[in-house]
Amino acid sequence: MKKNDLCTGTVQRVDFPGKGIVACGDSLCTVKNVIPGQTVEFRVKKKKNGRWQGTLLSLLSPSVLEKRQPLCSLFPGCGGCLYQTMDYEDQLSMKLAQVKRLLLPVVTRQDLSPADAEALFTGISGSPEELGYRNKMEFTFGDAEKDGPLTLGLHKKNSNYDILPVTDCAIVHPDFNKIVTAVQAYFREIGGVYYHKMTHKGVLRNLLVRRAVSTGEILIGLVCTTQDSYPLYPLVQQLLSLPLEGRICGILQMENDSVADVVKSSRTRVLFGRDYLNEKLLGLSFRISPFSFFQTNTKGAEVLYRTAAAFIGDVKDALVFDLYSGTGTIAQMLSASAGRVIGVEIVEEAVQAARENAAANGIGNCTFIAGDVLKVLDDLAERPDYLILDPPRDGIHPAALPKIISYGAERIVYISCKPTSLARDLDILLSSGYRAEEIRCVDMFPETVHVETVCLLTHS
Repeated sequence: MKKNDLCTGTVQRVDFPGKGIVACGDSLCTVKNVIPGQTVEFRVKKKKNGRWQGTLLSLLSPSVLEKRQPLCSLFPGCGGCLYQTMDYEDQLSMKLAQVKRLLLPVVTRQDLSPADAEALFTGISGSPEELGYRNKMEFTFGDAEKDGPLTLGLHKKNSNYDILPVTDCAIVHPDFNKIVTAVQAYFREIGGVYYHKMTHKGVLRNLLVRRAVSTGEILIGLVCTTQDSYPLYPLVQQLLSLPLEGRICGILQMENDSVADVVKSSRTRVLFGRDYLNEKLLGLSFRISPFSFFQTNTKGAEVLYRTAAAFIGDVKDALVFDLYSGTGTIAQMLSASAGRVIGVEIVEEAVQAARENAAANGIGNCTFIAGDVLKVLDDLAERPDYLILDPPRDGIHPAALPKIISYGAERIVYISCKPTSLARDLDILLSSGYRAEEIRCVDMFPETVHVETVCLLTHS
């Protein structure tokens, strides 16, 4: 096997996140966007860390794991739901196996036998809803082909420019599909122009939609540049007249003149209703603004947080640090029994939301601090009894880990959305006196390559 070779092979397995290991002759190559058992054609691209990497060209024959038809018309074009032709139980088994392959070599360094190391893994919890679970989507204006009609939808797989129209996305509530279809039709009718990332000219950039599971409230945000303006109140009336299962509680116009390809707002105007929606999670109330961090699978988040609470155990009268606390969901959940909970989060908007939500829930023993965990820990004189760690995808900053370890907290619960980052941090924690006691996966993202992992560590 060498660079630019055209190869055919069978996918032996898929490692996290969606990296297929394909056999071609006596060589192995990593190819993305595949399923175990598929026969694929690929082009060898380069060698990295001793393994060849290739680009998928075509699917020659399906896998025996592909037991059902695609769930939406975009498959496999958008690349978001790679596994939707697999039964859900097979998806769960594959994700658990991926996490085990990553973490078993790490936990066996605790002088455990293979059987004892295997016993640390207590399975995987599936999402309560396999389909229609996403509560937030960011759609993009563009075209499906160069100089084609205006399109509002999702990026085509491996493309920064081509936008695929969304009519029947399977992982969102049908209300999302009705809204995006109506907005696309409106701007096509009035001749709306999308923002071109290369020329930085145009108006229409994104459509942000959030929907609360418990209340059915829907918040819609239209992101535009200030280069021109369009009549929006007719659009508001059209949206309000849609036959939705939920109820639109707010429609917003957001200004974004940044050249960066990011969904944000420098100025927000309320066209209808209010600029937030109300959601309930584990009996707690949350006010969610357009850009507030909130788990995208509400019912799955309840499973995740219950798992974390079960792992941390009895926190009666204890001081708990919730690092990377987001909008303070876990902190508020633990507050009923803990003495005090201190949450640290770098996103100021999330911290403000956490404070407001705690006040609305009548919780007085939670303190939320805005700042980088790395720096905030230097200013905290108190030492926690227990720690909750829920870092971003890249894991804990290497300089913050020694500070966290120095507390010598009796128990640590590490929640990870990227098992490769967990494997790196876990190796350091285990070499510093901690022991892994239990590891469980929680699938928050059915049909996709992603999975959450919860790990309980105790101080030896």
